[in-house]
Amino acid sequence: MVQPSAMKTLHEKVADTIERDPSLLSIPLENIDRWLANGHTAPHRLEQWQTILQAAQASPTGFKSLLKLLRAESEEAVHLKSFDPFPGVLTLEERREVIKQCAYAH
Repeated sequence: MVQPSAMKTLHEKVADTIERDPSLLSIPLENIDRWLANGHTAPHRLEQWQTILQAAQASPTGFKSLLKLLRAESEEAVHLKSFDPFPGVLTLEERREVIKQCAYAH
């Protein structure tokens, strides 16, 4: 059984994955472009993410800020992450692993 301290949220797993391979930042940026082109219902949130992701690509400070945001549990961070553009960063198996760990915790 997984110990609670070892469990990670989906966003923490995304942060770990992007930290290992920053080139994966292209995936959420492509998602944002596609969703904005298709008339997403919350364009301001996607544009906010776009700014954060572009800053992460542009500088080490921006990259660290993105990782900190993905790992944060503040109300503001949780709200922003509810509009996250990260589908495709994790494999289906990685997503299932995290979801399975969460199920054990409840």
